[in-house]
Amino acid sequence: MPAYWVARAKINDPVEYKKYTDQVPGIIAKYGGKVLARGGKFQTMEGPEKFQRFVVIEFPTFEAGVACFTSKEYDDAAAFRRTGAGEVETVIVEGGEFTK
Repeated sequence: MPAYWVARAKINDPVEYKKYTDQVPGIIAKYGGKVLARGGKFQTMEGPEKFQRFVVIEFPTFEAGVACFTSKEYDDAAAFRRTGAGEVETVIVEGGEFTK
């Protein structure tokens, strides 16, 4: 069953943040991920308007999404934004209807 990374970001330092985003597509592909939405037009319907960039990535399984996020490659890339270049909230959610 597929799973999805859903991330929202606020970019504080575009130059440093780009060092992160330049590396991420290859890392995601290595774990079978497919970008469904990255950047682009958005409208906040409810909640804080702190974030300015949204990303949705589909992985073949929940485990593949977790493995990608916790990989050394991703951690090394994310180090560029974790020094203050950006603020990111990321969740991984399994696809499907589980509420009955």
